[in-house]
Amino acid sequence: QVQVVESGGGLVQPGGSLRLSCVASGIILGSVYTAWYRQAPGKQRELVATITPGGITNYEDSVKGRFTISRDSTKNAVYLQMNSLKPEDTAVYYCNPTRYWGQGTQVTVSS
Repeated sequence: QVQVVESGGGLVQPGGSLRLSCVASGIILGSVYTAWYRQAPGKQRELVATITPGGITNYEDSVKGRFTISRDSTKNAVYLQMNSLKPEDTAVYYCNPTRYWGQGTQVTVSS
């Protein structure tokens, strides 16, 4: 049984930083394509960043240069470092290794 758990969300002021974590059991994150998605109120879920088993990363245009996706295979975890946060980054963030989903973690950027 695969379980995916996100954490690290919270309330942060514009310009601040957060690091989201995604840990999994029942699946080896280093062996699969993993994505971070986000969904803001009233909007469709959108792809934010991806990392391949080989470590190749890709980002949605609005987060390039501000967000970094990474992986720690020793901890079976994937991270999303988010810097220079903006109010429009406010959303529930989801980890998505292959076809599995976590419950999401809320990120709110507000002064």
